[in-house]
Amino acid sequence: MRKLKYFFITSVLGIAGSLSLATAQKLGRMVGWFLWKLQTQPRDVTATNLAICLPELTSTERAELTKASLASTGMTMLEVPLMWEWPVEKCLDLIKETQGLALIDEAMTDGSGLILLAPHLGNWELAGLFFSSRYKMAALYSPPNMAEFEDYMIRVRGRLGSELVRGDRRGLARLASILREGGVAGILPDQSPRGAGNAFAPFFGMEVKTMTLVAKLMQRTGAKVLITYTERLNNAEGFRIVVRETEPNIDSKDPVQAATALNRSIEHCIRKIPAQYQWEYKRLRHRPPGEINPYNPDKVC
Repeated sequence: MRKLKYFFITSVLGIAGSLSLATAQKLGRMVGWFLWKLQTQPRDVTATNLAICLPELTSTERAELTKASLASTGMTMLEVPLMWEWPVEKCLDLIKETQGLALIDEAMTDGSGLILLAPHLGNWELAGLFFSSRYKMAALYSPPNMAEFEDYMIRVRGRLGSELVRGDRRGLARLASILREGGVAGILPDQSPRGAGNAFAPFFGMEVKTMTLVAKLMQRTGAKVLITYTERLNNAEGFRIVVRETEPNIDSKDPVQAATALNRSIEHCIRKIPAQYQWEYKRLRHRPPGEINPYNPDKVC
């Protein structure tokens, strides 16, 4: 049964991967429209997140941004098979503009490693391919439930030599080693972390559990840190890679101060292209003990 499921998933990915970018984005917008029209959970979560994180918006503006975010998420879903199934050169040809790449060269001139933060903004799969085509790259990942699909994911993401390491103790040790050797490590910084060793810090004004891994890696390895995202251009024209500096104190030994700087760095990127952020993710669900879960007001954290 597992092999049949794996065959079905990879077959669907293969079919979707044969689409053009314009067709994939058109279908993705349709997916987003259905998510909006059918009043789905992604629509409800997006509306909740926007009401909390961007309270300055009017109800009309919030509704329009909810629609736009769902459309963007739909496009991302249909773009992923392209990034996994297209030849690498064809994927990289989609990058029409870059901003801030000089920051990377500057950060690595002394042989230091570099942590690249890549929030769920725009097309993060393309960012992984782009940076692994230029640097000795490693990336943290959470393994999927299906072992066969994990092998496929590692293969397609590692086509240019990028090393995928699990987010466990052994994987983190490997990541630290790569950074000490002057390599680049990619981390998705806006997931709600599990387990202990994290901190509660404001994200758009709400205290939520936030990873402290970035600060710990910087302290252990002497690595620098920058933040990046891949902005989707209009009319299927391609993408723009953007690299920005992070907020001060992101390497602080005070975990709350470091986590606050991390979240602020993410916020600044999101505000540049808010419609392309994955607002459908329940980023605010892990709050300090006794606080209300915003997605389930009857449940206390």
